[in-house]
Amino acid sequence: MAGMVNGEISSRLEGKYAAIVVCWLLGNGCLFSWNSMLTIEDYYIYLFPKYHPSRVLTLVYQPFAVGTLAILAYNEAKLNTRIRNMFGYILFFISTLLVLIVNSATSGKGGLGIFIVICAISGAFGVADAHVQGGMVGDLSYMHPEFIQSFLAGLAASGVLTSTLRLITKAAFDHSSDGLRKGAILFFAISTFFELLCVVLYAFIFPKLPIVKYYRSKAASEGSKTVSADLAAGGIRTLPGTDKENTKDPERKGNKQLLLENIDYALDMFLIYLLTLSIFPGFLSEDTGSHSLGTWYALVLIAMYNVCDLIGRYIPLLKCLKLESRKFITVTILSRFLLVPAFYFTAKYGDQGWMIMLTSFLGLSNGYLTVCVLTSAPKGYKGPEQNALGNILVLFLLGGIFAGVTLDWLWLIGKGW
Repeated sequence: MAGMVNGEISSRLEGKYAAIVVCWLLGNGCLFSWNSMLTIEDYYIYLFPKYHPSRVLTLVYQPFAVGTLAILAYNEAKLNTRIRNMFGYILFFISTLLVLIVNSATSGKGGLGIFIVICAISGAFGVADAHVQGGMVGDLSYMHPEFIQSFLAGLAASGVLTSTLRLITKAAFDHSSDGLRKGAILFFAISTFFELLCVVLYAFIFPKLPIVKYYRSKAASEGSKTVSADLAAGGIRTLPGTDKENTKDPERKGNKQLLLENIDYALDMFLIYLLTLSIFPGFLSEDTGSHSLGTWYALVLIAMYNVCDLIGRYIPLLKCLKLESRKFITVTILSRFLLVPAFYFTAKYGDQGWMIMLTSFLGLSNGYLTVCVLTSAPKGYKGPEQNALGNILVLFLLGGIFAGVTLDWLWLIGKGW
């Protein structure tokens, strides 16, 4: 009898490693389009030299992301998670395709009108990000911790992949006429294909994995109403606990109570990204001076940030290196603000080696602390509460990004702005 029970549990938990891989790919897709736009900043700076595209595009993106996620997080308990995430990934695909069409149709011409169109697409990326990032982090918060870690690693890996692709396309077309534009078009063609792959993975592969169905069924039995469509997509038509004898929903803490209990984690997420985005990518793209690497310098800095951000997200897998003390996490996050004077004086007096080292540390600490907070915070809560808390923390994350890209403009004081 015990063997049969163990066999049943084991069959329910099948597909763990497949789920980890799919989560990694879906994390990639969540930021692949946006990182693509960030990584071809050299092309946009060439097209729109008067409009500070590395700063403006990020500043346009963030209000849409934060505003949309605030609405979604407030109504999280009533939303259909499957429709929310599918809408986000499809919007990413359509928006990336539009960037490709605009870049092809305009034949590499700049101008205010084209810049406004690119800004509008940047806003669409923000809306898509709010749907997917909040929805996926919330969804994965009640599953195995390695799933959310893999998704977060995928977010960082998108930066590494886009930086690598950009370096390859720049090298391939560097000496040809119209090389920047040709590289950018190839770049967005690859991005468009990848976003379509994510739509297929989320729609048809992820919901059918046994371990995913197990965790979603468990969340439904704890009162979650957001997983019904995902369970149906996985072939489960009836939710546990919906029989007539058990019609009363299990008690669930409200968003306000969850926020108050985790205000330190929420502020941690805000401060991590406030600092990071006040330096990356705007300062690194425009304010680090001229060096022997020439036009490759900003690309190398962005690539180093992305690689170290990815490495940082895998460090917490080693339990001996994972920060779990709430106080230590907060102290570490506050100490990162010493990077602001460090970057200022390095840009003014240091050489490119020191700047690359600082940028690497910025990425490493960003990835590491993000995973520490998002894997520690949901512990001890029921499935629906973990979902809600995941959405709240991502809202503060995006709020930090918005504040960071706004403060990034302070680097321009005394430079004609």
